[in-house]
Amino acid sequence: MAKKLVIVESPAKAKTIEKFLGRDFVVLASMGHIIDLPKKGLGVNTRKNFVPQYEVIEKKDRLIDELKKASLRADEVYLAPDPDREGEFIAWSLKNILGLQNPHRAVFHEITKRAVQEAIKKPREIDEDLFNAQQARRVLDRLVGYKISPLLWRRIQSGTSAGRVQSVALRLICDREAEIRAFVPEEYWSITATLSKQKQKERFEATLITRLKDMAMLNEEANEGEEQNGAEGQNTAGAKKEKGRIKVGSKEEADAILADLQGATYSVLKYEEREQRRQPYLPYTTSTMQQDASVRLYFKPKKTMSLAQQLYEGIELGQRGHQGLITYMRTDSTRISDEAQAAVKTYIAGEHGQNYVGPGRVGKAKATTQDAHEAIRPTDVNLTPQVVKSYLTPDQFKLYNLIWRRFVASFMAAAIFDTVRVDIVARQYVFRATGSNLKFPGFYAVWPREEDEKILPVMQVKEELDFHGLKPEQHFTQPPPRFTEASLIKELEEQGIGRPSTYVPIISTIQDRGYVDQEQRRFLPTWLGETVNDVMNKHFPEIVDTRFTAEMERKLDEVEEGRYSWTEFLHSFYGDFKESMKKAEAEMDRVQKPLEELDEVCPECGRNLVIRTGRFGRFISCSGFPECSYRRSFVNKTGALCPLCNGDLVERKTRQKKRIFYGCANYPTCNFAIWERPVPDLCPNCGGLMVVPKAGQAPVCYAEYVAGQRDAEEKPVQENVKKTTRTSRKKASTTESTAKAAKPSRRRTTAKKQEEADTPAEATNGTAKRATTRSSATRTRKSASSTGKATTRSRSTASKESSSGKTRTRAAK
Repeated sequence: MAKKLVIVESPAKAKTIEKFLGRDFVVLASMGHIIDLPKKGLGVNTRKNFVPQYEVIEKKDRLIDELKKASLRADEVYLAPDPDREGEFIAWSLKNILGLQNPHRAVFHEITKRAVQEAIKKPREIDEDLFNAQQARRVLDRLVGYKISPLLWRRIQSGTSAGRVQSVALRLICDREAEIRAFVPEEYWSITATLSKQKQKERFEATLITRLKDMAMLNEEANEGEEQNGAEGQNTAGAKKEKGRIKVGSKEEADAILADLQGATYSVLKYEEREQRRQPYLPYTTSTMQQDASVRLYFKPKKTMSLAQQLYEGIELGQRGHQGLITYMRTDSTRISDEAQAAVKTYIAGEHGQNYVGPGRVGKAKATTQDAHEAIRPTDVNLTPQVVKSYLTPDQFKLYNLIWRRFVASFMAAAIFDTVRVDIVARQYVFRATGSNLKFPGFYAVWPREEDEKILPVMQVKEELDFHGLKPEQHFTQPPPRFTEASLIKELEEQGIGRPSTYVPIISTIQDRGYVDQEQRRFLPTWLGETVNDVMNKHFPEIVDTRFTAEMERKLDEVEEGRYSWTEFLHSFYGDFKESMKKAEAEMDRVQKPLEELDEVCPECGRNLVIRTGRFGRFISCSGFPECSYRRSFVNKTGALCPLCNGDLVERKTRQKKRIFYGCANYPTCNFAIWERPVPDLCPNCGGLMVVPKAGQAPVCYAEYVAGQRDAEEKPVQENVKKTTRTSRKKASTTESTAKAAKPSRRRTTAKKQEEADTPAEATNGTAKRATTRSSATRTRKSASSTGKATTRSRSTASKESSSGKTRTRAAK
């Protein structure tokens, strides 16, 4: 019989910890939270000090009974959920629901044998202040969400919601979109000279920067900028200053300068060499890890945190056993323990040499930083990515590799560059060329460099150079970019909005509610998102105010530190909020989404067709609804044509993960489908399909792209979607039942659902055309063998029926 019981959150963590503690311990999992506020109703008594009415989460009763029996058999009980507010709430709920008298609270920040055993030896009591901070956050979010959301349902659209933090994130996206719309681009020109040392082949480029008379002013501004950058200790250069810099605003001005430079002699005005040090980056916090994983690995924050959780909870490492590979992954601190610092410096000295060991970057703590945990780092620096690679999935390896290298690099010496800056004069104009040469790699020995070297030849002042041409280029100023997931997280962190554990739920919620779409990985607000944002700005300005939300986070930190009562915190918020709710109930008008008319008439009654939004997204229907019930699915055409049948390639989404892919509109007659976005232009070499492999890349020939993919991603499969109108469903029923008999495993859905499958095809090494032909032939053989008859369909009939949106039928032959 076990003498000691340890309760953690997840079974994976339980498996790891049980091996560390031995036979005297039993480790069980609570499977996350066991109680919560009710799904229906407010669940908070606002008249009696905001007492929450917690309920046991559905289907957790049996688990609770098992935990109770185990706790009764144990002499001691240790509660070991995650070391944060939410973990403290779970520990408190376990104590109360299981009826534990004096449980121990075990806290560890990494799942290693040493850390776990140390936590069991030195337990503490449940931290009431930490629990109250989480309880206050939960109640506050419930008050905002359950009070405002029903009002939005009635006045805007069912299914809409408001949240204390999600509404602020939505406002940031909408405000950025308003900036972009209001932006007026300005024209400017750059002029670049191609030069070389006399009678030498190596050429370099110099850009026009100023006039000779403004040179002193430009240098003064540059020196001020360098001092500022040095004080901040940034890796990136500061913004370019305009003072003293030449502005070429039109083609006429550019042509005038080119005329002035006709026949000019180019000579060196100033040649400057200096040594420049570039400091390493700080180790990862939750937000910087999510940002880097998004930019470097193309991982969504939700995927990043899921992989990080797996690395934290533990991986089976062969003879080394089950072990956690990283420290706790929800943190806003860059602090590293003395023990970990000593270990990494020893590793660097042994692997690269003592001259590569640096002092370690010390981050400046922000006012909003809790500093409850260390930065995210490997639990053992000697477990290099190559050592553990064979035990990890490809995605786990990519993330661990990123975390390990960032941690090691942060304790390495600065990189040293020899930089050269040459100012070149031609009549009254000054051109500038810069170059750099990496002299000592420092932390770049483990961290990849983003910039390329530009090496300039050694030159002397007043030395004349050979001239090879001037290149004028037209440019336009660009609006601020739309937020990506990474840049939105960065903005939320800088504004003090949310905490490490809330970034992923914020981003998921605004997408799930349909408030934003993503185009080339950037957020674009939808009509619904902008409407909700406008209403919130008008009737609840404090809720969407960034400073107010940051102040709420600061007060929650004070509750955690025991300097502020959680009920006082809620009282201070709820009084004004209740008045805002009363005013909004009386003044908020109903908003009706304007219908988008199409240049197409209804095939059944002749009235105009319109685009509507329903439960399952956008669809096309008759403007005469409900008198006329015609409807069909809405598809976004890409302008590209299917390489197999010349049908339109349209945008579709997988059912479960809502991932965008592109398929032929003539499906199921043609089942061509790809992940890469197609473009209308044809390949100039073969006349085939062109696609954009990744956002921001130039279009490439699809045939060449597929041929060059060694580890090609599995292609999406279009499910047999049955598109019917309401008026023709009776007629289609017989045909559909026949088709089901022919292919019993093929699922069909009506146009009302408008969803495709999320089942990937088997990976293929050939072209999409060969893969499609093979799969079609296979299905035909299977169908023929099972029914004795092969069902076929003419391609021309399919095209006509696809364009009219009517029921597709098969003619048995």
